[in-house]
Amino acid sequence: MENNSYVKLLLLSSLVLVVLTVTSHGFSIKEATIYDLQLAFKQNQLTSRQLVEYYIGEIRRLNSVLNGLIEINPDALYQADKADYERRVKAQGSLVGLHGIPILLKDNIGTKDKLNTTAGSFALFRSVVPQDAGVVMKLRKAGAIILGKASMTEWAAFRSLTLPNGFSARGGQGKNPYVLSADPCGSSSGPAISVAANLVAVSLGTETDGSILCPSNANSVVGIKPTVGLTSRAGVVPVSFRQDTIGPICRTVSDAVYVLDAIAGVDYNDGATKGALQFIPYGGYKQFLKPYGLKGKRLGVVRNPFLNFASKAESQAFEYHLQTLRQRGAVVIDHLEIANINTILNPNASGEAVALLAEFKISLNAYLGNLVASPVRSLADVIAFNQKFAEVEKIQEFGQDIFLAAQATNGIGNAERAALANLAKLTRDGFQKLMWDNKLDALVTPGAGVAPVLAIGGFPGINVPAGYDDKGVPFGINFGGLKGTEPKLIQIAYGFEQATKIRKPPVFKP
Repeated sequence: MENNSYVKLLLLSSLVLVVLTVTSHGFSIKEATIYDLQLAFKQNQLTSRQLVEYYIGEIRRLNSVLNGLIEINPDALYQADKADYERRVKAQGSLVGLHGIPILLKDNIGTKDKLNTTAGSFALFRSVVPQDAGVVMKLRKAGAIILGKASMTEWAAFRSLTLPNGFSARGGQGKNPYVLSADPCGSSSGPAISVAANLVAVSLGTETDGSILCPSNANSVVGIKPTVGLTSRAGVVPVSFRQDTIGPICRTVSDAVYVLDAIAGVDYNDGATKGALQFIPYGGYKQFLKPYGLKGKRLGVVRNPFLNFASKAESQAFEYHLQTLRQRGAVVIDHLEIANINTILNPNASGEAVALLAEFKISLNAYLGNLVASPVRSLADVIAFNQKFAEVEKIQEFGQDIFLAAQATNGIGNAERAALANLAKLTRDGFQKLMWDNKLDALVTPGAGVAPVLAIGGFPGINVPAGYDDKGVPFGINFGGLKGTEPKLIQIAYGFEQATKIRKPPVFKP
């Protein structure tokens, strides 16, 4: 079995590095946006090779503390050289978008290359995927450099109720770069940690319920949780075919939108993408990056119970931000209520837990059965693997109770159908009714506590940095909307970000 010291040895392996915080032309890579990087490429201030070397240098320097990455792509420098060559010969598409930009993928997003795809678990180490995940195909087509695999909460936090956020057997315990003892949240912890700490420019995460929005909130970065089906889930280690979605985690709204533009669209290996095609605007999402995007937008505020979850600093910042939203031309409708909100936020009461357990077993067994090679072929195999290698997977400490409960399910039966019907009713009578009755463009909430409301209905959300508490721990603000309302949410989130510009890089000593 591979142990963590061996992982780190692999990670810090034999690449010759040139660490460049600032290039000889005076361009600073730290905190640079995709636009900044593309401009530096065009002006010959920076090459993709220099950029990748810089990030690998930062990973060598900081990852032993942060555990944001599991693996670096051994082909990253080759891909960088290829991008530099294409730029030199002015190949089509080589001067725009993600071309030549390194991106980090959460470790449950499949790549048909030298990287592993393990969802953080040794059970999938050296498994072989049949092809790149649908979103990875689109990223490669856009010319992005796959820098490596980010750490995550193992099995997307669906192994055990006591598994710590950001922990996996392969990646160790991910750390919040702002306050190392603070919760990095999960399950897309690694992408958020790595982007926040400038170990990479942009990253890709996944969400079933909160896994993009919460780590973005906790690590002072921007996360877009797209409408389910807007981005392909094919080739991604699944939890639920009904709730899973793939989205960007970046430092700015504009960077997240560049990534969303690259990955949204039809993939014939994921039927849900065909249904969501109607939502993708002609000309993509970049056109909605308007500095005055808040003007005229109707924003609803549900205080109960979301402000109860907030710290004093967060509550004060939220009130201040509502004023900013109003000053920028938004119509803020305050003191609204979502019907049955306490039931919606309780997965056992809503039926979400019952539905997810059955869906997980079905979808994971299908994923494992489709692998070209794998040590495990079913959820039952994974459970047995964990029992056999209990020490390395820390089964004694954290258990695998969710796995065992999922294994005990038997497809979609009466209980599951009743749970699904209840989720649909809660969504219809709750969030949808609130949005329709008040003609809202978005719901505004502090933090990521609203995630279950959006998750059970397949709705989109964007989390944007909103402040830091008295200990320096970040918090965000969330804008959620109905299916396909990404254009409005982008305008709102970008308008808020440009009005506040709150994000600052973390400062810590490795």
